[in-house]
Amino acid sequence: VNDHQIAYHERDLGKLFCDDSAKDILNMLLAECEKSNVDIRLDCTIKSVACGKDSPFVVAASLGEFHCASLVVACGGLSIPKMCASPLGYKIAEQFGHCIWPTSAGLVPFTLQPQDKLVSSELSGIAVDSVVSNQRMTFNENILFTHRGLSGPAILQMSSYWQAGEEIGINLIPEVDVLAHLIDHQSSQSNAMLKTALGELIPKRVIQAIFGEETATEILQSFSHARFSDIAKRLCEWRIKPNGTEGYRTAEVTLGGVDCDELSSKTMQSSKVDGLYFIGEVVDVTGWLGGYNFQWAWSSGWCAGQVV
Repeated sequence: VNDHQIAYHERDLGKLFCDDSAKDILNMLLAECEKSNVDIRLDCTIKSVACGKDSPFVVAASLGEFHCASLVVACGGLSIPKMCASPLGYKIAEQFGHCIWPTSAGLVPFTLQPQDKLVSSELSGIAVDSVVSNQRMTFNENILFTHRGLSGPAILQMSSYWQAGEEIGINLIPEVDVLAHLIDHQSSQSNAMLKTALGELIPKRVIQAIFGEETATEILQSFSHARFSDIAKRLCEWRIKPNGTEGYRTAEVTLGGVDCDELSSKTMQSSKVDGLYFIGEVVDVTGWLGGYNFQWAWSSGWCAGQVV
């Protein structure tokens, strides 16, 4: 990046972003390919891969046959089919006797049950810093309400650890004692509306959507502490059971893939076939949101590139 004089800056959680455009990274990679005399064939469909007589591998394609001593499979996963994602990499792996762990969409928005969807669609476009958890993982980032359900960093992260039919918990106002906040405001601002008091902590529209306009506009002096407790619990212990996910159409990654135990951790070479390598998302490795999956693709590619 520095060699190509690409300006970048660091955001939260150590994430690096180009000052101008991500196209700078693409242009850098293409320039490095040209520098290394990489032959890129476009509009070329792979028909089959086989072991050859005169060379270890023969790749039959729409532009002819390619003979090679080493074959690196970097076909990616099934995510975002409009970008021509396909199961080709998995089929090649299975052809040569590799185990494929079941695949599914990861880093993907949730769709919701009808009752919860009514709330999310009403709040479409609103983001809230939250804590999202299940029995295995907890993520403290924002969630985004959409017309289909829930998205945002915390939701995308959780989707990779969620199992169908499982509930997740959402704390919409973390790190604040909501009950104490309401009781304090009842003492000092008894004629304030509920949505006004809670509006200091969360967008008022969220309060209106969850509790309804009548409750949201009720003045604090009319509430008992028991009702305040119920309100705090609903905001801080919101339990939902996603209807599912948006699937591969919007998934940023594909979970599952070629079994890592059947690949060299140093070179990514198959333990079953010499000269055959699998890198990137086709392998059963899934990183968190924030560039980790790009890093895995580049790092695993580098490992294979040192030996082919």
